[in-house]
Amino acid sequence: MSGKWLSIVGVGEDGLQGLSAIARFLVDQAEVIFGGHRHLAMLPPNDQRQKIAWTSPLSTSIADIIQRRGQSICVLASGDPMFYGIGVTLTRQIPIDEITIIPAPSTFSLACGRLGWSLTEVETLSLCGRPASLLQSYIYPGAKLLILSEGQDTPAMVAEILTNRGYGDSKITVLEHMGGVDERIVKGVAATWNQTEIAPLNAIAVECIAAPGVIPLARVPGLPDHAYHHDGQLTKREVRAITLSTLAPNPGELLWDVGAGCGSIGIEWMRTHPRCRAIAIEQNASRIQYIADNATALGTPHLQIITGKAPQTLKDLPPPDAIFIGGGVTAEGLFDICWQTLRPGGRLVANVVTVEGEQTLFQWYEKVGGNLTRIAIQRAEPIGKFLGWRAMAPVTQWIVIKP
Repeated sequence: MSGKWLSIVGVGEDGLQGLSAIARFLVDQAEVIFGGHRHLAMLPPNDQRQKIAWTSPLSTSIADIIQRRGQSICVLASGDPMFYGIGVTLTRQIPIDEITIIPAPSTFSLACGRLGWSLTEVETLSLCGRPASLLQSYIYPGAKLLILSEGQDTPAMVAEILTNRGYGDSKITVLEHMGGVDERIVKGVAATWNQTEIAPLNAIAVECIAAPGVIPLARVPGLPDHAYHHDGQLTKREVRAITLSTLAPNPGELLWDVGAGCGSIGIEWMRTHPRCRAIAIEQNASRIQYIADNATALGTPHLQIITGKAPQTLKDLPPPDAIFIGGGVTAEGLFDICWQTLRPGGRLVANVVTVEGEQTLFQWYEKVGGNLTRIAIQRAEPIGKFLGWRAMAPVTQWIVIKP
């Protein structure tokens, strides 16, 4: 069906009277209005049109909208519908040719206007319906964060996470009902945050200040080994940095981390960009718990974790853009399913430390080519009163790019 039948109109705290003429026209001419209870309550009491509030799960409402294709539908949304909003969800399922979107200023734009911050120099994230541990990967000295809040308890959760990371001196500003008659700004410091009377509708601004001696965790690969809980099954820092550079993550790409150990490769893949995705496959139950703990602590709670043995567990997974095999390369049939499922142009990287592992990699190399590299790392460690070089087990790495 041609023609624009669906409009998505962003509404600020000032309500329908704050809409532009075109936005107001789209609201007025709609046959059916969708929105949250707060937005639907903005319509006049004598408005006789059908008004439908969002359901839980939201997918039911989306299906309802799609079934009404051809009717004149208006969706009322908060602020900018394309900034963590309902517009993103709808445009994934309905062609943009059928939609008119009129955004209002986003919460982030309003917050920058109140604080005098440059929107291009801040980190923006949403904790609405998302784990608070996402915040972990955004914290660094001097960072300015703008956070969409889940509710009145979110500022206290943010303060606790900052304090536990050694950023207790960070300045927190909570901005309530921006643009409305109930607008209020509450300020404090993370370590002493004790505000309980917070409006459910709020956004949080943070100026990250690290305590003296706190070592920041960079987003580039190669976090310190002590950043992870593990039982020894850890790709060491130097090898990890080389491995991630070989895997070469790009935003939106999916990694399979096969034989994930404590999850370090998948976690650091995801830390390079918020849109990088990863699946960690591990058969050891205690290591599965390490992966989950590390993913939460390091800000990648969306790391998908699968318990089981490769290659059996790989058969129903979505095709990856890159595969890392850190354990179990000698498992029969592993290479075949990995190579078959890997997307064209995808990278397959395997690390081994045993002779048998090397023999397997050489067999794979003879099949499809690629490059073999030997990585030998030595660290200076105390020997009595002096320092001496202690070698880590050499790692043989194979990288191949699928044509």
